[in-house]
Amino acid sequence: MSKLRVGILGGTGMVGQRFVSLLENHPWFEVAVVAASPRSAGKTYEEAVGSRWKMPTPMPEAVKNIIVMNVNDVEEVSSKVDFVFSAVDMTKDEIKAIEEAYAKAETPVVSNNSAHRWTPDVPMVIPELNPEHLELIPFQKKRLGTEKGFIVVKPNCSIQSYTPALYALKEFGPKLVVATTYQAISGAGKNFDEWPEMLDNVIPFIGGEEEKSEQEPLKIFGKVVDGKLEKAAAPLITTQCIRVPVTDGHTAAIFVNFEKKPSKEEILKAWKEFKGLPQELELPLAPKQFIQYLEEDNRPQTKLDRDYEGGMGVSIGRLREDTVFDYKFVGLSHNTLRGAAGGGVLIAELLTAKNYITAKA
Repeated sequence: MSKLRVGILGGTGMVGQRFVSLLENHPWFEVAVVAASPRSAGKTYEEAVGSRWKMPTPMPEAVKNIIVMNVNDVEEVSSKVDFVFSAVDMTKDEIKAIEEAYAKAETPVVSNNSAHRWTPDVPMVIPELNPEHLELIPFQKKRLGTEKGFIVVKPNCSIQSYTPALYALKEFGPKLVVATTYQAISGAGKNFDEWPEMLDNVIPFIGGEEEKSEQEPLKIFGKVVDGKLEKAAAPLITTQCIRVPVTDGHTAAIFVNFEKKPSKEEILKAWKEFKGLPQELELPLAPKQFIQYLEEDNRPQTKLDRDYEGGMGVSIGRLREDTVFDYKFVGLSHNTLRGAAGGGVLIAELLTAKNYITAKA
């Protein structure tokens, strides 16, 4: 098939740059438009980014000379693309408005932002876990009055480090979870050059993160009822979220109680065998083995394991029974790949495979 034309809203920021990098040589998608703030509009992408390129690989040649468009020129951007990824840096109300404007301009939006995560008819998806939530899209289209346009969002980057592991154990009824996340500085869109105070430091607060980490898994565990998403009542989750001096990779220390306590062997079997629709469809970015368990006492580690399956897999270790809870374990995921842009691209691949995203006439 001909490649679908992609627009990246907020394409000059860190997550936007990650989208640009991931889409280089993608078999289904090609970057047709990069849109950003008015101060970047009219410049080439290379000029607009300048010395702020933060990816470990060079800027793709194919995008260097693309002229950056004004993200607020919704109709003009929409006329040149089949769908967009949204990674804009605006206030929540501004993000809600502009993403809905693109959807109403008949342009599907796959958003990395949190603004629409609790809009009742907007699916928030981890493709392996809850692809059935895409059933909300027809109801959303009816509300928006669109034929092709809609919004789908990915969840918070930190929950990817533990929610897949819990979801894979759904049959045992996880009921109470204590989670402490140790989050990389790229989660704040920064590196050590820009944030020197993070060197040799730990900051025990990330604004708004604990509420997201406690509530968003419940939406993933929830179900569609009468065209709206009802979040699950369990598990009950309490969290602490801590910023640590790591470039990439969010780690989570998890304690969990179950309705029906499984054996350690049952847990390991469930993790090893767990797969979802992306694996069945063999989507381009889908990890072949979504969850890996590492036997060593000192794993997973961010340096060694964050790039597992191209940064799209989840690594688990240190599973053991606890003196207070049933079990405890450690999880790790790559926050700007699985947790951000990579998760967004995988959602777009799923939407394309299910014909929610198609080429505009």
